[in-house]
Amino acid sequence: MSGRKMTMGVIVGSRGFFPHHLAKSGREEIIQALGLAGIDIIVLNPEQTQHGAVQTLQDARKCADLFKQNAGRIDGVIVTLPNFGEERPIADTLRWANLGVPVLVQATPDDPRKMTIASRRDSFCGKMSACNNLKQYGIPYSLTTLHTEAVDSPVFVKDLEWFAAVCRVVKGLKNLRVGAIGARPTAFNTVRYSEKLLERNGISVETLDLSEVLGRIGRMKDDDPQALTKFAAIESYVSTSGVPKPALVKMAKLAAVIESWMKEVEVSISAVQCWTSIEENLGVVPCTVMSMMSNELMSSACEVDICGVISMHMLQLASGTPSALLDWNNNYGENPDKAVCFHCSNLPKHFFQDVRMDFQEIIAGTVGKDNTFGTCVGRVKPSRMTFARFSTDDLNGRICGYVGSGHFTDDTLDTFGGAGVVEIPQMQKLLRYICENGFEHHVAANLSSVAGSLHEAATRYLGWDTLWHESGR
Repeated sequence: MSGRKMTMGVIVGSRGFFPHHLAKSGREEIIQALGLAGIDIIVLNPEQTQHGAVQTLQDARKCADLFKQNAGRIDGVIVTLPNFGEERPIADTLRWANLGVPVLVQATPDDPRKMTIASRRDSFCGKMSACNNLKQYGIPYSLTTLHTEAVDSPVFVKDLEWFAAVCRVVKGLKNLRVGAIGARPTAFNTVRYSEKLLERNGISVETLDLSEVLGRIGRMKDDDPQALTKFAAIESYVSTSGVPKPALVKMAKLAAVIESWMKEVEVSISAVQCWTSIEENLGVVPCTVMSMMSNELMSSACEVDICGVISMHMLQLASGTPSALLDWNNNYGENPDKAVCFHCSNLPKHFFQDVRMDFQEIIAGTVGKDNTFGTCVGRVKPSRMTFARFSTDDLNGRICGYVGSGHFTDDTLDTFGGAGVVEIPQMQKLLRYICENGFEHHVAANLSSVAGSLHEAATRYLGWDTLWHESGR
């Protein structure tokens, strides 16, 4: 998704008794701004309507038809108001097009030196009327940071980046198919979820019993082309010094089987049973295999945490970079705003300062060291970060969650697995919210700053009750 060029539908609003030349120049300016941002556009041309703007009922019909013809391409719609704008045709266009994508409303500011009838915009006022009608029509929409802002301004460039991330999240969750590989471990009641609530929100879950995975691996020869390809990929991905070759062969087969199944049933992301069936029955941990998938933007979570991997996926859609699933695991000294985030670990390589493959020290005490090779061990690199967790609230029939921002620090930490120290403003307040509302100990993380986009997508367009911790917007 992140590698595909985005496309925006554009509605140029105009009102008859305002200067038409503003609609002409406004259309040209928004086309240039989106072009500089690397975004394709679908917009009426001057041969279809006056200056390619939407001003009349007939204009709205033409624009809606144009949008419907390109519905598969359009990720979002930008309503630009270079003058007051005719509010009802804007709303009619969106209703008739029925795209179900995010909408951003932008109004161009007036110049105090150009306030005569020949050049006055009144977009400041027109934006309110446009939004009023969208609200009446039940069409959700987003707003720019400032009430009026020029499309060639730095603030609009940032708003466009923010809005594009919103669009990626909303579109990326439409008809999403998630793979649940194995059963939820008995000891992980915390990751229970409702398939029915997810289905109601357009997210389907495909299941694969772990016995089928193990059976397919057992029937696969060591020199199978898929296994050999995955073996080479593992060795080029992470240092495997000291790891027995038979363990690497098992990991390669596991990767080949999971990849084939995901293609077969058309799932984009996955959650895998680990603790401790794979170790006891296959003799490796799946961490490196999952790390590689997440690093390739096919998010993968452990312990069949379906809502956890959806949270990872949403962050990945917003940022275009890999996500990880971590435990809120330890306090860090006496600093109330710091904590240790840890997993044992399947973090993508993107997260690490340095990484190597080793055995899983926790499970080794139960199933033996030789059955636990395959973890990715290393320190999370200092970086900004966005965290998120969404869950199905089965008792109240809803999906809810929280998002926020912080950063991974370079504080000293001597431990095993994949770990980092995170600093988050007012963290005690966040931890209290997590506990009071019964959220899981797993949290998705991404090395980015996309909390605002994620919150907008979740609340305004998905209808999920979402806390934005320490909101900055």
